[in-house]
Amino acid sequence: MKDLVIDFHIHIMSEYDPVQPWVMEWINSSYQKQPRLSLDTYSDPAKFVQHLKESGVDYGVVLAEQSPITTGIITNEKVAEFCSDYEELIPFASINPFLLPNPAKELKRLITQYGFKGLKLYPTYQHYYPNDSSIYPIYAVAEEYQIPVMLHMGSSIFKGSRLKYGDPLYLDDVAVDFPDLKIIIVHSGRGFWYDRAFFLAKLHENVFMEISGLPPQKLLTYFPEFERNADKIIFGSDWPGMPDIAENIKTIRQLPLSEESKKKILGRNAAKILNLI
Repeated sequence: MKDLVIDFHIHIMSEYDPVQPWVMEWINSSYQKQPRLSLDTYSDPAKFVQHLKESGVDYGVVLAEQSPITTGIITNEKVAEFCSDYEELIPFASINPFLLPNPAKELKRLITQYGFKGLKLYPTYQHYYPNDSSIYPIYAVAEEYQIPVMLHMGSSIFKGSRLKYGDPLYLDDVAVDFPDLKIIIVHSGRGFWYDRAFFLAKLHENVFMEISGLPPQKLLTYFPEFERNADKIIFGSDWPGMPDIAENIKTIRQLPLSEESKKKILGRNAAKILNLI
């Protein structure tokens, strides 16, 4: 079987409504460095799938977001619609616990009605600790339906983000209390907490590191024993924040790692989490 390449972290900015102006300023500054790319071009899912294929990606995880204060909103319904006709696009729901009377019930509805394959939570953008007991019913639903939960852990440049909620250590409680829940540390504790993200993924069978938003050429600096966790590391681009997906993949393939480790990081680990293999 072909070794898959999976981008575990994609935002469709053309579908955000509203989006905070500082987010678009940052995105546009990134695109000035990549003039051949256009956000508008990829508002069409067919064109986006083609873009992924041209970048060497077999599947992409497309993320909803409910963070009106910090970044913006792309609804679960829009993500479901964007992905609906393309098996290459894998929809992940988003739940903001402060915007819903019963977040767990809403997650169950999204899974059963739309077929979402995972959940993205944004503690630093929505201002709660990941191990707060009020979030536990959400984890319980995800564990019941066997969908992975990815959480933004670590720094963000966007206004309104609060770093104190992004410490990966809070996920230790979640990993212990929900041993059958696959937990993905998005950005791997970017900034302060690379060591904690690495250790938690090494310690807990159900915890994984996701490396989106990290310059691939610096991964061995951030994680000196990077390859020791090769079974627990997942590639993501954070597109369009890092617009050239193909270049990111190329850089990872040039790292002094075994070919087996590169295959795991670029797709095989993610494929197992998503039940693609």
